[in-house]
Amino acid sequence: MNEEPQGFTIVTVPHVLPAAHISFIDGLKIKAYINTTSTPVASFLFKGTIFGDDHAPAVAALSSRGPFPESPGILKPDIIGPGISILAAWPTSVENNTNTKSTFNIFSGTSMSCPHLSGVLTLIKSAHPEWSPAAIKSAIMTTADLMNLGNNPIEDERGLRADFFATGAGHVNPLRANDLGLIYDIQPNDYIPYLCGLYPSRAVSLIVLKEVNCSSTIPEAELNYPSFTIKLGSDFQVYTRTDQCGRARLILYSGDCATPRS
Repeated sequence: MNEEPQGFTIVTVPHVLPAAHISFIDGLKIKAYINTTSTPVASFLFKGTIFGDDHAPAVAALSSRGPFPESPGILKPDIIGPGISILAAWPTSVENNTNTKSTFNIFSGTSMSCPHLSGVLTLIKSAHPEWSPAAIKSAIMTTADLMNLGNNPIEDERGLRADFFATGAGHVNPLRANDLGLIYDIQPNDYIPYLCGLYPSRAVSLIVLKEVNCSSTIPEAELNYPSFTIKLGSDFQVYTRTDQCGRARLILYSGDCATPRS
């Protein structure tokens, strides 16, 4: 059974003995039942893969959480994507394992979410070859899903509504990202005054691989990024974003309410 911090996140892992992996709450129920009888009985019912779970997608316990302390004005994580129990394209035949009838392996983790998002990026790039990496990132973030299949807010590993430091902009939606009308683009040099606001010139030079003199900086909120965060109770501020057509869009904050995502 899961430990309590793992909650409802069930990760497919190879066990030494035949076993069923269950959530923390289900584990407590089974343990309570075992303690009520001297002859506990259990049955395994194989019902196959379940499609269309109303609670999907959900944020896994192992998913990275924000905020990013060095730059709290930019929402992190950026995006979430599939990462648990992924049927990976790694044929078991390469392992010379004759004790299995399975043809492909299953893997879990953030390292599985990474190729999933990379594939989405590749699809969008093939449809829009003129888009920069930042433009594609913006398209993915501003079209992400915030609701699960049950039309409720995406949940975390506890079954509770996940906050923005767990979901970022939301769950990737490739179809919507491929067809949208608003992009916040960033050119590589645009990051330099932003980085200069966080680190000294020498550190920025190491990051961008060229000599940089941090004579000018910009607040992190002024980076043309598709999301932002602001501390509750802050003074009145104006956030400026420019779309791909060069049109400025102003996002206002008065201190009475917060906008965690543009």
